[in-house]
Amino acid sequence: MTLRALTLAIATLTASAALTGLPAHAATPAAAAAASAVDAKAVAAHYAALVHASYSDTLAAAKDMQAAIAAFVAAPSAEGLEKARKAWLEGREFYGQTEAFRFYGGPIDDAKGPEGQINAWPLDEAYVDYVSGKPKAGLVNTPKFKITKAALAKANERGGEENISAGWHAVEFLLWGQDQSETGPGKRSFEDYVKGKTDNAERRALYLTVVTELLVDDLSAMAAAWAPGAKNYRAKFEKGGQESVRKIIVGLGSLSRGELAGERMEVALNSQDQEDEHSCFSDNTHRDVVNNAKGIQNVWLGQFTRRDGSKLEGPGVRDLVAAKNPALAEKTTAQIASSVQGAEAIPAPFDRAIAKGAAGRPAIEKTIASLVAQSKLLVESASAVGIARLTLVEP
Repeated sequence: MTLRALTLAIATLTASAALTGLPAHAATPAAAAAASAVDAKAVAAHYAALVHASYSDTLAAAKDMQAAIAAFVAAPSAEGLEKARKAWLEGREFYGQTEAFRFYGGPIDDAKGPEGQINAWPLDEAYVDYVSGKPKAGLVNTPKFKITKAALAKANERGGEENISAGWHAVEFLLWGQDQSETGPGKRSFEDYVKGKTDNAERRALYLTVVTELLVDDLSAMAAAWAPGAKNYRAKFEKGGQESVRKIIVGLGSLSRGELAGERMEVALNSQDQEDEHSCFSDNTHRDVVNNAKGIQNVWLGQFTRRDGSKLEGPGVRDLVAAKNPALAEKTTAQIASSVQGAEAIPAPFDRAIAKGAAGRPAIEKTIASLVAQSKLLVESASAVGIARLTLVEP
């Protein structure tokens, strides 16, 4: 969901003094000494490398998805559709972790940023294609609508924030269709893409092809904005010092409380409405939550497990905080780990877990509470490193 699409109040939070009463044994002298050697410049530089690696891996996964989709539309089959779906799910594992890089006016969501074109939700299915009871609905079934990247970009959020025509969730809907099952995802047939089997099958195939290409273009732009050795956003960010660290913590705190705990979990928990879950067509919402939580942990620790299994490691925000308040750094690290563990315990499908009386509700509630607690600790952490004021997205 884009910043402009969020119904949010922006609260200016004044960071309080460092925590007191925390255990004195929270960090060893050696660890504290190592942390003291880290400065804001080093953290900003490593963060930039981590962001670039994350977007690069997401882009590579999206290109694999594009290849799977191209093979499917060339010769539609149940097997080909399943391969395309699997590739979408694999791409989401990496994209979800990049959402920790939002909320401070960076390349993804500044005034001209493509976030709303990449990941906006919830999506009104009838804006894109047919739905139950409306066989002629959507841009797919509107012959006068010319399916091009420019047209899809222009149509995105036109006339309403749920009029989503582009991005991950448009691709998701075209692969799975409406989710009308209580126990699984949507069950769109591959025959929706077979000429003569369904109306506008060729237009549907074209739409899926073009919307995927647009997504790959947008992800390519994000990777380029953070590429090393270029005159781009990264070059400016690495010179930002303490201001760049402030932006990093704003991203982590805003995703923790306003977006993940708030928009993505509390809203759905309160409404118990399938339409309020993030990836409703594929029933992948539980993994969205896990990967968002992991993204926060990646940045805090300065670590990222790449697509090839290798690990990128370097100074993270934790190291800056540990130099000033080792106990606070340890407490925040533990709280963030608890949030990831809580997210991993949420049962699938998410739309069943949010139902009244469902066994999965306590796991969601526990994760929300942990995310709220960690957002407060992140504010404390900002104070510990000399950042007095943060503007975080609040629900």
